[in-house]
Amino acid sequence: MFIDEAKIRVKAGDGGNGCMAFRREKFVPRGGPSGGDGGHGGDILMRSSERHNTLVHFRFNPEYKSDRGTHGMGSNMSGAAGEHMVLQVPVGTVVYDIATGEQVHDFAQVDEEVVIARGGRGGRGNQHFASSTHQAPREHELGRAGEERQLRLELKLLADVGLVGFPNVGKSTLISRLSAARPKIANYAFTTLEPNLGVVKVGDFPHEQSFVIADMPGLIEGASQGAGLGIQFLRHIERTGVLVHLVDISDGSGRDNPVDDMKTIEAELRDFGHGLEDKPVIVVATKIDAANPDKLKKLQTYAKRRKLPFFAISGVTGEGLEPLKYAIAEAVERQRKERPVSLEPPPVKTKKHRSPYAPPLASAKRGV
Repeated sequence: MFIDEAKIRVKAGDGGNGCMAFRREKFVPRGGPSGGDGGHGGDILMRSSERHNTLVHFRFNPEYKSDRGTHGMGSNMSGAAGEHMVLQVPVGTVVYDIATGEQVHDFAQVDEEVVIARGGRGGRGNQHFASSTHQAPREHELGRAGEERQLRLELKLLADVGLVGFPNVGKSTLISRLSAARPKIANYAFTTLEPNLGVVKVGDFPHEQSFVIADMPGLIEGASQGAGLGIQFLRHIERTGVLVHLVDISDGSGRDNPVDDMKTIEAELRDFGHGLEDKPVIVVATKIDAANPDKLKKLQTYAKRRKLPFFAISGVTGEGLEPLKYAIAEAVERQRKERPVSLEPPPVKTKKHRSPYAPPLASAKRGV
């Protein structure tokens, strides 16, 4: 099941309460206050992972709560900090705060980790309130509440190439011929109900190249306004570097002018925005084994006038697939050079909670 949106509620752990206690031992008169601090509440962190590719695990488990800190105890013993909770999300997930609408984080790389809800601070014990004039304090602090947030998760697939076009123009057939992906293929509109990803390899070792190609559900007129399935999946091509626009030039398409078909899809991409209209485009005429020559000539002339790369292919016979594959690889390589992306995962900083009222560590040296 492909789930690309989810709403969750997260609640970080509360801090433990500070303790009120007095040292009472034999032969130790006036032992004084000895209440320890409460432990910090556990944070809730979010980490990007390659092992997940949908948000389905959040759809059916929408609430998450980390452990609270334990209360302070006598003999100046601080409570234990609550355990952190780590939520795994697919690479490409964008997190939004529902209350403010602002973006919390965009997980664009593997093993990114951020704190999305901080645990509450532990309360101070009565040992901190002692003074020369107040030697038996009975004051102590309660633990602070942990952060609570309502979040919206939105998955945007990370692919180098996006296939766009009307339903049933041959997008699924093309991705099945170029990669090892095996999407459902049938002769009716909206066969593809969810995006499919495939890895395409070009060349031989040691000069082999590869890129990720995404097959999107077919677009129709009005898709940017919610018609059909388009608006649900248009965001998945926001991160792609190259768009491959497929146009059916056979008589079985049910549409007379392939140029009008292409202009309609271009208008939908432009209306949706997010830079889709500015991406490099490769025009592909499909089903040339059953092509209408007039349609082929019209589309080829339009692409030439727009100075767009043009290819004619047949998913059935395999004609034109190799030149198209190498042309896409070259376009992807140019995009990668223009927009270099670091493949090194960012350093993960793990911060361990320690009471701000605790004495300095024994290994600490002054002036260092």
